[in-house]
Amino acid sequence: MRNKFIEQLVKEAQNNDKIVLIIGDLGYNVVEPFQDQFPDRFFNAGICEQNMASMAAGLASEGFHVFIYSIANFPTFRCAEQLRNDVGYHNLNVTVVSVGGGLSYGNLGYSHHAVQDLGLIRLFPEFKILAPGDPNETIGCMQNLFSSNGPSYLRLKKAGEPNYNKNVNKIESGLWNKVIESKNNKIFLTTSGGLKLAFDKLKAEKKYKDYGIYTCPIWGQKYKDLQQSQVDIFEEIISVEDHLADGGFGSWLRESLIDMSSHLKLKNMAFSSNIIGAVGSEQYLLKLGGF
Repeated sequence: MRNKFIEQLVKEAQNNDKIVLIIGDLGYNVVEPFQDQFPDRFFNAGICEQNMASMAAGLASEGFHVFIYSIANFPTFRCAEQLRNDVGYHNLNVTVVSVGGGLSYGNLGYSHHAVQDLGLIRLFPEFKILAPGDPNETIGCMQNLFSSNGPSYLRLKKAGEPNYNKNVNKIESGLWNKVIESKNNKIFLTTSGGLKLAFDKLKAEKKYKDYGIYTCPIWGQKYKDLQQSQVDIFEEIISVEDHLADGGFGSWLRESLIDMSSHLKLKNMAFSSNIIGAVGSEQYLLKLGGF
């Protein structure tokens, strides 16, 4: 996904001289295509995430669309105050790019496990969350970003992820994207790495063989009022996410519902707290977390 991100960023920057990329002293072997073509719009802020966020806010206040890029928790938790006060409060056109969503960096330990990031970002009402589940959805999310303004959070996995979506669909904020048709009016509804987890469930467990898979790649506080009408279509919905249940996508979905009876059709699959502090491969941690 990160390679698809930089590919799309370079394409847009060729026609839009307001695109700027700031990294936090990482991203090598990924960001060079942008750095090589646009050295005057590429900055390495070093291991100073707070400065990186404030620098981005300053550039955005002058009309630039600034992308700040780092691993998992570093551009979120380390600079939460700057995102809240400098970017969100002033409603600036800054996109926080987080690489390694979920347990992608499992072997690097808890400091690199992004399992609470969605809970943090969705507290900021100005931020739009873009959480693609595969490279094709990443393209759709990037197109959405380039055609809109304001604070945003782009949550990516790492690299080598398969495409579950056959085509690059236009992705609308707050609306669901159909990946597999349901045969029984029951679905998995996923965001980010939850798409792979739902596919794995569909293949491994016979009781889910007739379930459809939908994704909600773009969400946040602004789009809660779009959820009830989509929930009403289905008999059962299981939200799936690579994040802790508390403060995650499933929690957001429940909060979005006006009709309280709709809660009866909702279930949630998310990481258990067993993963906290554990170290190992992503596959090992997924099993430990309930998948």
